[in-house]
Amino acid sequence: MSPTTKFSEDVVPLSDMKVNPGRVVSQLDKTRRPVLLTRRGRGVAVVQSLDEYETRTEELEFLRAVVQGLMDLEEGREMSLAEVKKRFGLR
Repeated sequence: MSPTTKFSEDVVPLSDMKVNPGRVVSQLDKTRRPVLLTRRGRGVAVVQSLDEYETRTEELEFLRAVVQGLMDLEEGREMSLAEVKKRFGLR
């Protein structure tokens, strides 16, 4: 789990990002927290490290699969292990 956002450090005006994008990337690597980009004081985008993005995407896909599995069980869509093995040609 990534550290909690620190608004005093993790809010960056878009103009600062344009001037020194390397600083924002270094900040992402160092803190492992996403950065909120603002324009005229309003949030316009969130930037996060690729590693954090991939981790969150994998976690979300896993959670969706778990929920789908639970829904399948509740609705009676289930198979025995023997049926699964037969379907996939396993012993």
